[in-house]
Amino acid sequence: MANPTLSICRGRDIIPHLPALARLRIRVFRDYPYLYDGDAAYEASYLERYAANPESFFVLAFDGDTLVGAATGQPLDNEVDDFRAPFEAAGYRPAGIFYYGESVLLPEFRGRGIGKAFMEARERHAKSAGFGHAAFCAVERPLDHPLKPDDYRPLHDFWNAWGYRRTPSLSTTFAWKDIEADEETDKPMIFWLKALDS
Repeated sequence: MANPTLSICRGRDIIPHLPALARLRIRVFRDYPYLYDGDAAYEASYLERYAANPESFFVLAFDGDTLVGAATGQPLDNEVDDFRAPFEAAGYRPAGIFYYGESVLLPEFRGRGIGKAFMEARERHAKSAGFGHAAFCAVERPLDHPLKPDDYRPLHDFWNAWGYRRTPSLSTTFAWKDIEADEETDKPMIFWLKALDS
């Protein structure tokens, strides 16, 4: 099986790929630890925010014409209050931070260096655009969560190897409906941060 080909686009150039990206997010985030019961209306609203921002950045992975992976980002200054507020309260300037929205890849394409390529492309873009930091957040589930697979391995080692540090003082909550839930609930999200001149 050949490795997927990577493509980079910005702003409204993502529009032709939005339906496929929405389906990909719903598919990947359904798995642990997000357990997201995908909502098409939310996906349309979320992705349109990125598409409408000329400073947004996308790395897309294609197997032929099929979108199998994607990584996104935009300046933290353009993100929602839930993500900006913890940094503002800690004295960071959101305009100086490039925020990674997500990195999603179908399971059958993992372990082939695509996650590394996603990280390299976003970090290279953030540095070239003059951002001093890059950040992203990740959900944190209880260690004894009943839907946690026996073979689940968090990505902490991968993120640490890239120089990102889990920063519990920067945290927020975000609400979505889990796959076995009746309604949305708030989930704890912890930010990971890297100084790009390090």
